[in-house]
Amino acid sequence: MARNFFTLMRSSAPTATAVSGANQSGPTTTPPPPPNIKEDADAGVHLDPTLEAVRHEITEELDMALQLRQVSAFYGSFQAIDNMSMPIPRNRVTALIGPSGCGKSTLLRCFNRMNDLIPGARVEGEIEFEGRNLLDPAMDAVEVRRRIGMVFQKPNPFPKSIYENVAFGARINGYSGDMDRLVEESLRRAALWDEVKDELDKSGLALSGGQQQRLCIARAIAVQPEIILMDEPASALDPVATLKIEDLMRELAEEYTIVVVTHNMQQAGRVSDYTAFLLAGEERVGRLVEFGPTQDIFTNPLDQRTEDYITGRYG
Repeated sequence: MARNFFTLMRSSAPTATAVSGANQSGPTTTPPPPPNIKEDADAGVHLDPTLEAVRHEITEELDMALQLRQVSAFYGSFQAIDNMSMPIPRNRVTALIGPSGCGKSTLLRCFNRMNDLIPGARVEGEIEFEGRNLLDPAMDAVEVRRRIGMVFQKPNPFPKSIYENVAFGARINGYSGDMDRLVEESLRRAALWDEVKDELDKSGLALSGGQQQRLCIARAIAVQPEIILMDEPASALDPVATLKIEDLMRELAEEYTIVVVTHNMQQAGRVSDYTAFLLAGEERVGRLVEFGPTQDIFTNPLDQRTEDYITGRYG
């Protein structure tokens, strides 16, 4: 079920919050002071490159699906993201939030090597997945993308039947089991089976926008990934279809790790367990500002820039 949106109000005096970090000997009793920010109408928000992201204490025992260590991404000579380190908890929904141009989608594409397909793009650092670095050239990028699926902002069903849309990926990956059962299970997990079970021969392009997006989710599920990446999956949908996608994300997190990029703060508050706030300064290099449980990020942010963004003061 979709969770309630966390209130954005908090006391003017921050409550004590424990922060974990590599150089700390134990939890602090007060959050660090917010960094100095210069605001300029022409240049926007300036980020000090030496500032490190603040992280909230994670109190629950978690297995990590991905662990990022000093990840930077480049498109030719342009640097899109810089030195990002954070965990992605398994079987949880992690939201990536921040203004346009701060590197959210670039970071998401690092997780399944989609940036490899862009001429001149390169990624540095380490993304640990089951004990191996996803960025290692020896890693099979095709296998990475099978195990870490992706759903894009705009629904992109193939010009094939509903059945073939779901079966296509599994078939080219050598699936030899009961295809009818796989298609049905995938459509059921995507909350679409009851709507299309009697018209599986119908073109996927004939479905509504919300149905097409759920069909794309079913297609991703059919190849049996461990992680599903979603790049603003509901941005082009009406409120009713958006709610279905949000409810689906919560249900899928019981079996899969979900990482979602969203500009919708209410959506991030409703669907995610953990949130990473990214921001780019005048040089347009995206950096991680704050990471932690969503409730902590939204009710007691440790960085003033985080609070300013989620309360709509800039962004």
